[in-house]
Amino acid sequence: MTAVQTERVLVVPTELFHGLGYFQGFRPSVEGYLDELLSPEHTSYRPRGEMEDDPSFKQLIPYVIFRHTGDDGVQTVFEYTRGKGMGEQRLHSKRSVGIGGHISIDDAESDDANPYQEGMWRELNEEVEIGSSFRDQCVGLINDDETDVGMVHLGVVHIFDLEQPLVKPREDEIVNTSFRPVSDLLVDLDGFETWSSICLTALFGEK
Repeated sequence: MTAVQTERVLVVPTELFHGLGYFQGFRPSVEGYLDELLSPEHTSYRPRGEMEDDPSFKQLIPYVIFRHTGDDGVQTVFEYTRGKGMGEQRLHSKRSVGIGGHISIDDAESDDANPYQEGMWRELNEEVEIGSSFRDQCVGLINDDETDVGMVHLGVVHIFDLEQPLVKPREDEIVNTSFRPVSDLLVDLDGFETWSSICLTALFGEK
């Protein structure tokens, strides 16, 4: 097995998620969910290779969207294409607006660690360089049980509002990057991974 397959990642029982209130798609709040999902009494670290095919557990994934609003009021969002070297093979060659990844047991090494925050920042620092000050908002959750990938993952969505549209990839597998107007993305959802399509529609579509 590869290092990715044997990596021990943070999971919660799917039954717990259902008990908190099942939904399909995007939920525009983490209230009543995130504290319980991240409570040590509910979390465990299990081999990623096993978890990718076990829908009785949900792998928690921070999913960060970078947004910039220009002086003209136009909102743009960072987008990219996933190369074949990125971890989740089922998402290769898909376009995305989210940066993030699994919370690893390594993120919980110190006694005072916040594994979720440690994991989110580890993934961000590995994948991109943020060249601007920003404000972080945790804006909701994504659940998509209509795809094989979605059945075993639960996304925690953050928007980083940047002062300047300055994000650069650190990995060669993050390609075709740009900040594009939200209006352009909404009429060009084909080719985006499902989570990105769900987020774009829920966060920026017509209310």
